[in-house]
Amino acid sequence: MLDDLRQAALRQRSWRALRGLVKACKQLLSQHGEMDAGPIARGLIDGLDDLGDEQLDDLFDYLARDLSPDPQAVLACAQRYAQTPDAASLIALSEAVEPPRQELFRRLNRTPGGTAAILRLRRALLKRLKKNPELMAIESDLLHLLGSWFNPGFLQMKRVDWNSPAQLLEKIIHHEAVHAVDGWDDLRRRLQPDRRCFAFFHPQLPEEPLIFVEVALLPEMPAAIAPLIDKHSTPLPAERFRVAAFYSISNCEPGLRSVSLGNFLIKNVAQQLQRELPRIRTFCTLSPIPGFAAWLLSEPDLSALPDLKKGQAETLNTARARLLTLCAGDLTALQGASVHERMAAEDLEALLALGAAYLSLLSPTSAGDAVARFHLDNGARLERLNPRGNMSSHGLRQSCGLMVNYLYDLDKIEASHMKFRQGEVARSRAVNTLL
Repeated sequence: MLDDLRQAALRQRSWRALRGLVKACKQLLSQHGEMDAGPIARGLIDGLDDLGDEQLDDLFDYLARDLSPDPQAVLACAQRYAQTPDAASLIALSEAVEPPRQELFRRLNRTPGGTAAILRLRRALLKRLKKNPELMAIESDLLHLLGSWFNPGFLQMKRVDWNSPAQLLEKIIHHEAVHAVDGWDDLRRRLQPDRRCFAFFHPQLPEEPLIFVEVALLPEMPAAIAPLIDKHSTPLPAERFRVAAFYSISNCEPGLRSVSLGNFLIKNVAQQLQRELPRIRTFCTLSPIPGFAAWLLSEPDLSALPDLKKGQAETLNTARARLLTLCAGDLTALQGASVHERMAAEDLEALLALGAAYLSLLSPTSAGDAVARFHLDNGARLERLNPRGNMSSHGLRQSCGLMVNYLYDLDKIEASHMKFRQGEVARSRAVNTLL
C-alpha cells in the first residue's frame, strides 16, 4: 500500500509539472524581451526532465494541437498571396504557416542547456512516431531547426587521441557502433599514430561528441577488418602511409537522427589528412553490408532487379544455384564459418556476383543497403568487394562475411554524387566484371 501511495504521489507531481510546463510555454511565447524570457525558459528546461511518459504524451499533444498554425489565418494569407503575389503577401503567408512551436523551440535553444533539452525532447518524440503519426508535424519542425543549428559550418572537428579527457574516451568506447572496443588497450591501439579518430562537436555541447570516424593509415586498401582492429598489432611507420581507410563511423546523439553529419565529417577528415600527410592519395572505406544476408535469404526475384542487363539475370541465378548446392539447399549456412572454409574459387565468385548485384542495382532504391546509400550518395565509388572480410559472428550474420571498399576520389565526389541521385551507382571495372 505504501508503494501505491508513493506512485500516486509521483503521478500527481508529474501532472503538476505538466500543467506548469504548458503555462510556461504560453508565457515564453508571449515575452518580447530576452531578459524576461530567460528565467521562464530555464524553468521550462528544468521541468521537462520531471515528466513521466504519460505527461510527455500530453505535452506532445499540446504542441501538436495548440501550437500549430491557425488554418483560417493561413487560408486568408494564401488567398491574398494568390491575388497579389508580392513580397508583402509572401512574407505574411510565410509567417502564418510557421507553427508557433518553432519559435518556442528557438527561444529554448537560446537558453543555456536548451540545445541539450531539445535533443532529449526529440529522442522522446522519435519513440512515439510509429504509434502516433500525427506527431510528424512536430518532428518536421525539429528536423528543420536541428538541420540549421547543427549545420557543419557551426561544428568543430577535433582529433581524439590518447591525451584526450578520459570522459571523452569513455564516450568513444560507449558509442562505437560498428566494431566494439574491447577495453582500454583496444582503444589505445586505435589511437596510435597509424590510427586516427576524429569527431564533430557543437559549441553548445562542447564535451559531447556528436559523431566520430575511425581511420586506419595503411600501405594499401584493406580487404579484411580483423587486422585493422587487432589490439596486439604493431603500429606502422609514417613512411608507409599511402591509404587512409575509414573503417567505422558512429553517431553518438539519437536526437540528431536524419541530420546529415557523417558525409561532411568524412570529407573534412580526408582534406585534413591530405594536408598533414601528402603521401596519402587514396581515401577509402572498409564497410559492412548490413542488409545483404537478409536480402539474399529472402529469396529475391533476381530477374526483377532494376536496370538488369541482358544475360545478368541468368548469371545471378546460376550463382545462387551454385551457393545452394554448396549449402545443401539452405543458404543460412553462409552465416556460419564452416561453409566458407570449404569454398572453392567458383563459390567465392558466385557470392561476390550476388553482392555486386545487391550493391550496384538496389542501392539507388529505397530497398538499398543503408550503409551503401550513405557512401554512394556522399560521392564515393563502389570499388571492391571482399570475401571473408568480416568472419566474426556479427559479420557472418549480417553479410555472409562480405565487406566492401568505397573509394572517395576527392576530384570526382560531386560527379559520383550526381550520378547516384540520377539512379546510377559509380563503380569500378572490378565490380562491373562481377556482374
